[in-house]
Amino acid sequence: MRVLLVEDDQAIADFVSRGLREAGYAVHHEADGEAGLRAAFDARCDVAIVDLMLPKRDGLAVIDALRKRGSTMPVLILSARREVDDRVRGLQAGGDDYLTKPFAFAELLARLQALVRRASRMVEPTSLVVGDLTLDLLTRKVTRAQTAIDLRPREFALLEYLMRNAGRVVSKTMILSHVWAYNFDPQTNIVDVLVSRLRDKIDRPFEVKLLRTVRGVGYVLG
Repeated sequence: MRVLLVEDDQAIADFVSRGLREAGYAVHHEADGEAGLRAAFDARCDVAIVDLMLPKRDGLAVIDALRKRGSTMPVLILSARREVDDRVRGLQAGGDDYLTKPFAFAELLARLQALVRRASRMVEPTSLVVGDLTLDLLTRKVTRAQTAIDLRPREFALLEYLMRNAGRVVSKTMILSHVWAYNFDPQTNIVDVLVSRLRDKIDRPFEVKLLRTVRGVGYVLG
């Protein structure tokens, strides 16, 4: 699951991004409203967290533009404004939920998950299936041949990305961008290590292997 975070306060952005990545989400961060609006259409995100007080274009204008352009992506508004009228304006502009600062990360995560669940019921399946491998997007449970598989957050994020792209080769660069959200370093082996850990859990105990390496290109599931 890929989250667009539009927040100009770097400390808050770092705090939220770190927490979301530890929870297994990929994060695309922008620090102003114009860049955030472009990313909403270019970065293929599933849900957005948008601050109201942004440079270049404020959060309400970003959300309003999203809705006028036909985007149905769920949006969680972050704001230091606590008045009821401010919340009403945010929701009327097209926001799906409103969270005031300061906030506990656990509450932000719970609200984000609730938005994703509601959107999933409307426009997406609640589970991904490749062969006898199933990933439940709501409960975050993974099974293969009815055997439960326990995955760490990064392993879950990688598997979700591979399953959403089943049958297509994904490169290390693509995996780094979606699972870690930073640029490719050709010297790093973190993708290989993560893929190896995932393969040990979803493939090694089973006769049919689903996760294949395409040498020099990347990986493919299915």
